[in-house]
Amino acid sequence: MKKNMGTIDRVIRVLLAIVVGILYLTGNISGTAAIILGILAVIFILTSVVGFCPLYMPFNLTTIGKK
Repeated sequence: MKKNMGTIDRVIRVLLAIVVGILYLTGNISGTAAIILGILAVIFILTSVVGFCPLYMPFNLTTIGKK
């Protein structure tokens, strides 16, 4: 797996996952919305840690700056 996510992309994903966690813990989201957003938050965390987003591959996208 070749990394295709830049630092800014990874930080934004982690921040969004944190926001979802805070919304859940404060009770602002619940039910189906909480489940769907929770799954997305976990995916965002995993892709940020690995540095690879499988959805970028078919479109040949990368957020890594030029080297």
